[in-house]
Amino acid sequence: MDQELTPRQIVAELDRYVVGQHEAKRAVAIALRNRYRRRRLPPELRDEVAPKNILMIGPTGVGKTEIARRLSRLANAPFIKVEATKFTEVGYVGRDVESIIRDLVETAVRMVKLARMEKVRDRAERLAEERLLAALCPSGQAQAYNPFSALLGMSSDRPMADTDTHDDASAERRKQTRETLREQLRTGELEDRFIEIELEDDGSPMFDVFHASGMEEMGVNLKDLFSQILPRRKRKRKLTVAQARRQLIQEESQKLIDHEDAVSEAIFLAEQSGIVFIDEIDKIAAKGQGVGPDVSREGVQRDILPIVEGSTINTKYGPVRTDHILFIAAGAFHVVKPSDLIPELQGRFPIRVELESLTKDDFYRILLEPHNALVKQYAALLATEGIALEFADDAIRALAAMAEQVNTHAENIGARRLHTIMEKLLGDISFNAPDATEKCVVITEAYVHEKLRSLVQDQDLSRYIL
Repeated sequence: MDQELTPRQIVAELDRYVVGQHEAKRAVAIALRNRYRRRRLPPELRDEVAPKNILMIGPTGVGKTEIARRLSRLANAPFIKVEATKFTEVGYVGRDVESIIRDLVETAVRMVKLARMEKVRDRAERLAEERLLAALCPSGQAQAYNPFSALLGMSSDRPMADTDTHDDASAERRKQTRETLREQLRTGELEDRFIEIELEDDGSPMFDVFHASGMEEMGVNLKDLFSQILPRRKRKRKLTVAQARRQLIQEESQKLIDHEDAVSEAIFLAEQSGIVFIDEIDKIAAKGQGVGPDVSREGVQRDILPIVEGSTINTKYGPVRTDHILFIAAGAFHVVKPSDLIPELQGRFPIRVELESLTKDDFYRILLEPHNALVKQYAALLATEGIALEFADDAIRALAAMAEQVNTHAENIGARRLHTIMEKLLGDISFNAPDATEKCVVITEAYVHEKLRSLVQDQDLSRYIL
């Protein structure tokens, strides 16, 4: 949680996944720590302290989105990434900017419910086990006689004492059978057996027609309204025990949690800890006074402004205040400048950090150092085929130099260039891996040049392929 991490520790955690960009990491670390500081303030001052929103300026592929995403995971906070170009001014066909907050609240509700369901998982597993046993051994299967015969005045061939004895014996047999099945369930012996169980039906395809652009909230509200009026339908499904167990645990967990309390907690979490990452904000900035599309772009900025300033948005879970949500905006700003945004919106992003373009040294570190480095990913993938993939140090340096060269002469897409280069480099190895007889493959500098030199040197070709 954010209260347990100092800014220095936050930066250290971000360093595990993002190479360089120290200034950007410092800015988001301070913003995250300020939330902890604000919660420790007296109530009369707490609401007066607004988050210092951040504007990241830099080319694509240098780590802007990754920094924001990793930050939200460190804080265990609701996080949503949106692209400014998806939204339009009110009155135009397109997504309404208020849907940003609705999506954030949905994320928060999902987070809280999953956390609560995990807490009751043990109890849900026990309840699911009982339902599995009921499906495997129905209680009525071993009933020895028909009790309605006595009510109808039908004579019984057996004395009452014999009937009682038979019932006791049947109950004991059912109990023994049930315990045997319970043991087999726990040891996994019945995982592939098919059973028929009754599950709640959540599907409501009749409302999909409302999920058109700009009407997603209407569709959701109608679905919720009818689900409250009409009883929840149940349907029988034939599944394996393994499949049924997962479904039943999910269903029982849902029954064990307090949904209203979970929603209240989720709204509080979204309001106090939510993080919204608005990418491509430069695409809605108009350079100079324009007409046509420029008018719509400025309209989107004016629609975003009240949300960033602090307003109340109506969602299906209730009103949500945006005053203390942290907004991180990002853009390349190649064609326009941050000053081309409307002044009111500029003022709502007081912290500005410029991210640096990546060099060959950065590419070298990106290939090796991060926790999820590409070299580690490809080695792990091919290890599933029994192939040990190794990279010589000079090969990695050659790859880094090629990535920098292609980014310089073609479009600069940052670290994403490494993905295309690695796919081209390892294409033959990946294709032949299932049938390969050689189980140890070492990537050398010579191999890198053999596979990629012609593509890198031919600028026209590299623009299309790399």
